[in-house]
Amino acid sequence: MRHDGTVNNDENPVAGPSAPRDNSRLYPRVTSFRFRRGSLTKGQQHNWETLWPTLGRDLRTGPDAADEPPLNTADWFGRDAPLVIEVGSGTGISTAAMAEAEPDVDVVAVEVYQPGLAQLVGLVHRGGLENVRMVRGDATVVFSELVASDSLTGVRVFFPDPWPKTRHHKRRFLQSGTIELIADRLKPGGVLHIATDHADYALWIAELLATQRPDRPHVVPLTFDSPILLERPTTKFEGRAQVEGRDVNEFVYVKPFEHTGKPFEQTGTSDRDQEDPS
Repeated sequence: MRHDGTVNNDENPVAGPSAPRDNSRLYPRVTSFRFRRGSLTKGQQHNWETLWPTLGRDLRTGPDAADEPPLNTADWFGRDAPLVIEVGSGTGISTAAMAEAEPDVDVVAVEVYQPGLAQLVGLVHRGGLENVRMVRGDATVVFSELVASDSLTGVRVFFPDPWPKTRHHKRRFLQSGTIELIADRLKPGGVLHIATDHADYALWIAELLATQRPDRPHVVPLTFDSPILLERPTTKFEGRAQVEGRDVNEFVYVKPFEHTGKPFEQTGTSDRDQEDPS
């Protein structure tokens, strides 16, 4: 399973850049991703050396690392456009395909697996895609330090590592704190799109979304046309899940345009809302 990002269990998950946190940005002590070793092919190594300095950014690491400077996407992409962050882009097949289909949207893919990022660099280069950039490191740091509140048009979390053992559930990226952090960073009307092929994780996600605090940043089911593309290409990973009989459950939620402080009602949901994951 592919994924990036640490679990956010802070009492105040939407705290600003000055909030204390683990400084080891790339491989934090408790992670929601498994470290996978892998070497680059000769072509990938060439792409990494020549293209990564322009297309990618490594989060600072080490105990003395300072807070990360915020993303300046206007400079990085050379334009102002709707911004989507994809958490755990893996080998980048979906990232590149959706970016090609949506050239007016800028995408920042966050991943820790260097060979996967190297493959995405190659896809971006060969496809002439100008709307994809990459960050190597912990997604929670990206949301906490690099991204401002009310700034994202979309967040994609496709097939995060389910950490199926109960004792490992704390490692799951999607926690109440992470959902709240993402909701804070989304613009009103911005979309959180989640997909998982793990039935227990789908139930976990459904419970998190159903029990959000209405007095804190939160998301509600999408009931209008999405501002970003929702159709995903079927990757080898998803194809294997289908062959093995695992259903893919999707959750498409949106940050409310107006926060009333009252619990939201999950009525009038669109046909893209999640189905019963049981």
